[in-house]
Amino acid sequence: MIAGDGPIWLVGAGNMGGAMLRGWLASGIDPARITVIRPSGTPIEGVTVLKAPPPDGEVPAVMLLAMKPQKLDEAVSALAPTTGEGTLIVSVLAGVELPSLAKRFPKHRAIVRVMPNTPSAIGKGVSLLHTDGDEAVRVEAETLVRPLGLAEWIDDEALFGRVSALSGCGPAFLFRFIDAMAKAGEAQGLAPDQAARLALATVGGAAELAAASEETPAQLADRVASPGGSTRAGLNVIDKGAALDRLMQNVLTASARRNEEMAAAAR
Repeated sequence: MIAGDGPIWLVGAGNMGGAMLRGWLASGIDPARITVIRPSGTPIEGVTVLKAPPPDGEVPAVMLLAMKPQKLDEAVSALAPTTGEGTLIVSVLAGVELPSLAKRFPKHRAIVRVMPNTPSAIGKGVSLLHTDGDEAVRVEAETLVRPLGLAEWIDDEALFGRVSALSGCGPAFLFRFIDAMAKAGEAQGLAPDQAARLALATVGGAAELAAASEETPAQLADRVASPGGSTRAGLNVIDKGAALDRLMQNVLTASARRNEEMAAAAR
């Protein structure tokens, strides 16, 4: 059972909130428990969608904050009065720390920060979690995200934004890599659709192999690369001056810095 059997309010259902919703529904959660609150009121098949919190005084068991972080203060006046001492507040708002949330939602049972990623929609996501709640809260929060994929606790909140740059932002970086591989295939003379299929299948298969292997990705790469062969020639380009390592360090640093800026603004 996901988070007991009480009402779950999903505030915002964009890219991340929508991915979590699809993952939950696919895992078998009762859609009658879920109310999506979004100002547009745009319907979502199978669940109740409202433009504002229900007017009947219902108190959610779980309130999942998934709007844009910049919209938090705009939404607080309507949301905060609806929470109660039994409400678990779950936030996927990038950069918004526990003290900032507690200041805005004084009535709650506990607050948990979660940073999922978009593969959560198919149960293949990664969710980072952080809370100052007790063990029961940790168990409930983990039960909430387990159907979405891997769950990893980050005990030091100061690291949360930095790690989010890896797993939360990571799918976008990998999608760019797949696209770049396909474009490189086109440059070698392949038709665009065929290059796209080959790049996607190659990355998907390699990721599954890496996940199932006891060897590290670095070791697996060396296994493909015969001395003097074509793979080694390509790896020599990637490895020269640790170019790829330095690129990814710069990418994650930029994302982590932006998380820190959003955290400062939310304080």
